[in-house]
Amino acid sequence: MIKYYAPILTLFFSTSLAAQGPEVTGWILNQGETGSYYVQGNSTTQTMTTLADVGTVQYDATDVYVSATGIPAYPTGPFLDGNPSLAADNAYIFRIPRVPQAASGNNMEAPLGHIGVLINGVPIFNAEDAMSYNNAGVWLRNAVYWESTGMDCSKGHPAPSQGPGGVTQGRYHHHQNPIPFSTATVVLSGICNMYPADGLYDPDPNMHAPLIGFAFDGYPIYGCFGYDDPNDPNSGIRRIESSWQLRNITQRHDLADGTVLNSSEYGPNVNAQYPLGCFIEDYEYVAGSGDLDAHNGRSCKTPEYPNGTYAYFATVDADLNSAYPYFIGPTYYGDVATDNFPTPGPGNPATNVTIPGGTTQWTGNTGIAALGTTIALHAAPNPTTDRLRVQLPTGTNTLRLRDLGGALVRAWRPHGTEEWIDLADLAPGSYVLESDGIGGRGVVQIMKL
Repeated sequence: MIKYYAPILTLFFSTSLAAQGPEVTGWILNQGETGSYYVQGNSTTQTMTTLADVGTVQYDATDVYVSATGIPAYPTGPFLDGNPSLAADNAYIFRIPRVPQAASGNNMEAPLGHIGVLINGVPIFNAEDAMSYNNAGVWLRNAVYWESTGMDCSKGHPAPSQGPGGVTQGRYHHHQNPIPFSTATVVLSGICNMYPADGLYDPDPNMHAPLIGFAFDGYPIYGCFGYDDPNDPNSGIRRIESSWQLRNITQRHDLADGTVLNSSEYGPNVNAQYPLGCFIEDYEYVAGSGDLDAHNGRSCKTPEYPNGTYAYFATVDADLNSAYPYFIGPTYYGDVATDNFPTPGPGNPATNVTIPGGTTQWTGNTGIAALGTTIALHAAPNPTTDRLRVQLPTGTNTLRLRDLGGALVRAWRPHGTEEWIDLADLAPGSYVLESDGIGGRGVVQIMKL
């Protein structure tokens, strides 16, 4: 049994706990990991030199500034629709409001391009693919349907970015829940068979889904499971359902709000080539038919926000396949930090955000032990009231949680290089998490509040 001694096991906190909410501590900081990708026809990943996940997190009283390459730690590609791009470093700087506010006027439409960012620094896009039927601008194509053959195992793909010499880089992004196609009970793509990837998280129907990102109005985005009663964490867990439903139509001659279209604006009849759901206008919002409002969110309590917040959910159907509107509805719930949107045109920066002076940098919560330990584990948020995310060395095969006296609390095998640990049933206090595997041994001290 390993003994633990306070002088050699230390936690580092950059600022007071009160200053570090989930909007600060929820990000996956890079610990030296680089991206990787598949080449079509080769099931072995190719290593990139570009760093993955989030580079820095800086914050002041009003905003969090997240700098990221846009490259995830899980492998990307291949993109089997002929997309010529690879996921590339886009040097993003995103601004997330720390005290989000409900929209003070009209709710802003979620535009094309990035509308929010995942906790690994990868952007999320809205449901559209920037094209419409006959280019009439009425029946907008659903990217999740039309572009599915070009998405990798984790359901992401790059948008080609044009530069002076042609395609210079790709803006890798997700239109939908960033979990593998293979997670579903009815699998819609076989790409994971040859090109497997972990995705951002592993959905667990017995746990509240993790915090997976933030919209640009500052409100959090969660995965697909939540509390049965939005205000009662003890009410059980279930799949959180969208209130957007497919319309009962066979012809596309009018819109859901009753607008009758001119014949030049008609869409194709519903058929095998153009099935219901392939256009955004095939959906209508039916209040009360699901759990969420027209923005695809609700006011609720979550593990990271025990006192409640407004939150979006990455919705899925009963088979765990993505369900419209996927992340955010056609409009945001809150006031949007619009400097996150880029100025169109080749060579322009990925966002218009600038980091002001006087910010504090969050360096993560990492514990290092000297007794035979070769790796510092990264755990966040730490301290925590409920759940913790830990980044693990490649090849980790055993995890053990002990109290400070060394008594074993639990032991298990991890799912991959990132593990979500539920501490809700533990008494408040300090614990020690050990990892072992071919990558070495790591230890981090955890504080349960």
